[in-house]
Amino acid sequence: MLHENITALSDSNPHEVGEATVRPTPVRSLLTDDVEEIFRFAIRELARGRVALATLVEIRGGAARALGSHVVIAADGRFCGYVSGGCIEAAIAFEALDALSEDKDREVKYGEGSSFFDIVLPCGGGITVSIHVLRDAQVLSQVLTELGHRRSAGLRYSRSLKQLEMVEPPERAGCVDGGFETIYRPRTRVVISGQSVEAERVAAISNSSGYEVVTHTKRERDLPDIDQYTAVVLLHHDLDAEQAVLHAALRSNAFYIGALGSTRTHRKRVDRLDSSGFSKAQIRRIKAPIGVFGPTRDANSLGLSVLADVAATRLSIYA
Repeated sequence: MLHENITALSDSNPHEVGEATVRPTPVRSLLTDDVEEIFRFAIRELARGRVALATLVEIRGGAARALGSHVVIAADGRFCGYVSGGCIEAAIAFEALDALSEDKDREVKYGEGSSFFDIVLPCGGGITVSIHVLRDAQVLSQVLTELGHRRSAGLRYSRSLKQLEMVEPPERAGCVDGGFETIYRPRTRVVISGQSVEAERVAAISNSSGYEVVTHTKRERDLPDIDQYTAVVLLHHDLDAEQAVLHAALRSNAFYIGALGSTRTHRKRVDRLDSSGFSKAQIRRIKAPIGVFGPTRDANSLGLSVLADVAATRLSIYA
């Protein structure tokens, strides 16, 4: 039914029909749910014309996306981003085009509790989306700057003032004192220590997953930067070769530390770390044997196992 409604509207030309104006047909411009790409799209389009920012502000029951997810809609109908599994973004774009035409923010419900009886979400729940007509790109640029410096950023949308502003990053996205606050965290950095086919496979899968990849070999003296959004992956077949990066990781606030090797190898690793003065709590941070399934006998399987473990660990901490 939604497809039929959109198709019917798309058959019209963007010209005036009597006193009514037919809106442009929404067309997905970028296939991405990465907030940095979405905000860059918004900034580029603001330089050319008007733009609306749609934000998922309420979930009733199940939902395909997290609170704070975005869709950006340009005045010519092009859009990017997701607030669902892809089933209602075109409908949201139509609402955003109307908001741009009226120069007025609006809030729309879909699924459970919505007046759109012909739009049913596959998850069976319902969502509320706030649509904000962007006035300038300043706050979006500030978010990108913070993320570029590996710092979290926060935005607050005031429903009463129809205003978007920078705030201290909240612990999680949600409604606070009549407004909606969203947190944006730096992308996952994966530090890969090792010089092997396993290291190459993990690097390749990390890159394709949109992670920031930093490789390190035992010949390099400078240690990589490790912050709380960093996963450290040690893929050596020699405990001596991993020592420098492992020690640095244990002294850091990396959210994940994983090391290649059997259970027997890890016992030797633990003994060495204990004799070097590391505490039991520090040593327990190491995931060894590395990955979510194993043992693996090929580099591709190991890479998938490691990256699945990294993604699951980050999600459990920053959900």
